[in-house]
Amino acid sequence: MKFTCNTSVFAEACNIVQRGVPQKSTIPSTEGIFMLAKNGRLNLTGYDLEVGITTSIECSIEQEGSIVLNARLLCDILRRLPAASVTITVDSHSLCKIKSGESEFSLVGIPSNDYPELPAVSGGIPFVINQAMLRDMVKQTIFGVAVQDIKPVHKGIKFEVENNNLRLISCDGFRLAIRNEAIEYAGEDMTFVVPAKSLSEVVKLADDDEGTVSFTIGKKFILFEVGNYRIISRLLEGEFFNYRNAIPAESSTKARVNVKLILDAVERASLLITSKIKSPIRCVFDDNTIRISSATALGASTDRISASIEGKRVEIGFNNSYLTDCLKTVDVDEVLVELSSPVSPIIIKPIEGDNFIFLIIPMRLKNENIV
Repeated sequence: MKFTCNTSVFAEACNIVQRGVPQKSTIPSTEGIFMLAKNGRLNLTGYDLEVGITTSIECSIEQEGSIVLNARLLCDILRRLPAASVTITVDSHSLCKIKSGESEFSLVGIPSNDYPELPAVSGGIPFVINQAMLRDMVKQTIFGVAVQDIKPVHKGIKFEVENNNLRLISCDGFRLAIRNEAIEYAGEDMTFVVPAKSLSEVVKLADDDEGTVSFTIGKKFILFEVGNYRIISRLLEGEFFNYRNAIPAESSTKARVNVKLILDAVERASLLITSKIKSPIRCVFDDNTIRISSATALGASTDRISASIEGKRVEIGFNNSYLTDCLKTVDVDEVLVELSSPVSPIIIKPIEGDNFIFLIIPMRLKNENIV
């Protein structure tokens, strides 16, 4: 195997493909990047048996072939090569020589037949979405994905496509995030759950606001195509949380709140809360004012902001991170906060419509009142 290609193009492609490579694996070949030089193209693959990232770049091929090289080492070398082009030569014993200008490296490669084969997604359902739309929808739901859960299905985001509407849902047992967008889709209704890790890689590549992301949804795997990159991921199986039953049908108190005002106030109150010193943020909704406070072993804080409030007084506690995670993702100036009681979930949504819906389970407060 012998080929020559542009150094910077090669380095950029390897850096992205490397994101599909596990740092440690019981299968040594998966810690490398699979390279196949054929038909004037160099195909690159990183695969951790759950998520695979592939792409191809132009190259001048003197001898076709394939090899697996340690991903971390290959990327480190390519970033530091001095010349505009690089030539890679592999002999029959999988010894690889990398030459660029006056610099030359020799690496021991792994035979390509030891590399696991990526699953194929043939006969799947096609689906296309604008990159900017997908990026925003994932951003506004991925924070709610479960990190630790006895149900692996909650470590992903659920997609629901029905009646020309795309809905993304995430939940972790303490909060729920829902994001809706109207789309044009003539196919059948469908639902599937994509691991958060896979979607994170997709949105990193979705940096063209005018471009599209193409999906091919199979029974067990999904294929994303973004520009010149392909990401294949296993779909998560299992019964997803019945989110519709979790959303309160009615609320006794509604508050129209400026997002920046409440976010700033909560972040100020959070200064006294650390990973070792945890305490709820206390919020009192009453008389067109939200009083926000916190108290820990480090001290206490009180604050208040104006809001348009209808309904009865509610005093309620929140995990500060859960509240700020929601507020940081919204792209509107004002939100509607709906409450029923100190122990009932709260809803955060737009003033009009249902573009997004966030649900947060409150924390129980101690009896003392410091606001």
